[in-house]
Amino acid sequence: MKTHNFKLILIAFAVIFTMNSCSEDFLEVPVKGSNLESNYYKNETEAFAGLVAVYDVMRKYGGGFENMITFLNAGSDDFRAGGGNASDGIGIQSFDDFNITPTSMPQSYWSDFYQGIFRANFLLSKLPAVPMDENLKSRFTAETKALRALYYFELVRLFENIPLITRPLESSEFNNVPQVPPADVYNQIVADLLVAIDDLPPTIPGDQAGRFNKGAAQALLGKVYLQLGLNSEAAAQLREVNGTPGETNQYGNKLLENFGDLWVVDNKFNTESILEAAHTNASSSHWGNWGSGADEGNSVNTMVGPRSYSQLTNEAPDLPSGWSFNPVEPELYNLLENDPRFDATILDMQALVAAGAADYLPGYEDTGYFLKKFLPTQDDVTTGTGEPILNYRQNVYVIRLADTYLMEAEALGGTGARAQALLDAVRARVGLPSIQVSLTAIYAERRLELAGEGHRFFDLVRTGRAAQALGDEGYQPTVHYRLPIPYRETQNTIIEQNSGYQE
Repeated sequence: MKTHNFKLILIAFAVIFTMNSCSEDFLEVPVKGSNLESNYYKNETEAFAGLVAVYDVMRKYGGGFENMITFLNAGSDDFRAGGGNASDGIGIQSFDDFNITPTSMPQSYWSDFYQGIFRANFLLSKLPAVPMDENLKSRFTAETKALRALYYFELVRLFENIPLITRPLESSEFNNVPQVPPADVYNQIVADLLVAIDDLPPTIPGDQAGRFNKGAAQALLGKVYLQLGLNSEAAAQLREVNGTPGETNQYGNKLLENFGDLWVVDNKFNTESILEAAHTNASSSHWGNWGSGADEGNSVNTMVGPRSYSQLTNEAPDLPSGWSFNPVEPELYNLLENDPRFDATILDMQALVAAGAADYLPGYEDTGYFLKKFLPTQDDVTTGTGEPILNYRQNVYVIRLADTYLMEAEALGGTGARAQALLDAVRARVGLPSIQVSLTAIYAERRLELAGEGHRFFDLVRTGRAAQALGDEGYQPTVHYRLPIPYRETQNTIIEQNSGYQE
């Protein structure tokens, strides 16, 4: 098997494919990219380039203004939308206030994931005829199906009623793609992951970091089962991933000893990382291509920083200024205040200003508290080409081991010795004592352990607690558990808007 330095190749091939297949509308994607991609895939190298293009859509978690992390944080009870003013990003602001509509719903949360699915379908249609090693072909197929499952999982959680497309479409079909019951989408996700798990390698070498292995696909399948309420199935998959709590699992994963090391920029693809979206400062992202898919920088880093920040004494960190999105709610601050994870999670600007150590310009919905997990320092500002604030290189965890520990404990109903051991391992890593395991204890631990990583909104919805936690912000349980389908997707198509969002 040939090996590829996945992290380096990602940039070059991703840009090529993005430039030739990017679209704001998933129904239009084949038109722009069809000539290049239909003539591609003649050998292993070109098949690998196609695979990288499918992976590239994972940048959605941390890339561009419309990234998953800041958007989903804004919809939770732990963060506000923030930014410069009430109209700074109408999509994120209206999701925060639960008055989002089909016209204010950002298009890219629909079209970007469908772009990934289009690329996956196209590659899967071409791979059988590519002259290459059959074992390697099986692995490429497995990775592509795992990625398609990931993108469909995000789409069905975000929008619920979506089209299920598993092959390249003819242009005559573009406007006549029906939605299907969510169960059909979940069945496809499960089927893709089960196939992928059989053909993915258990471990991968360092120069291929960022690619799916068997453990990543099992972790995603466990998460999907948990979302479906299939707790026994979820626990079984997640047990395979987790192994003995606190020890190295069969795939080489282990909790980092120091929680703060999770957020060290150079600590990419560490042992706790199960599935991770890569970012780089080497793609020369600029204002002209930012958010287009050709940019590979981490945008969360810029978005969550204090606005017009200035370091006045060495007691304050040396930070670049940001845009003050996702200010931390005081309730989360209070919950974390005496927790060992506080210093790695929250920057207390109120305290720094009071001490005369730093200053900043309060933004919209300012609380004085900022999400530190994604705050860059001046040392993280690139001196390379492109716009520095669009070229941060911190990777983003899609799934990490502490997450799968707590998911398995939840799937076990929050009872029993194993659920206790899983909860204890997460707490022991940061020096906290054991507490009696229960679903309430697990939910509380997830909130603090994973704060600001984009999980909280879906956690509340999945566990039936969203109405209680978000009701005072306008959340209606029969409407807001999923988002409106972007207006453009319902025009001249047969796609029907989700109930409660008709305009």
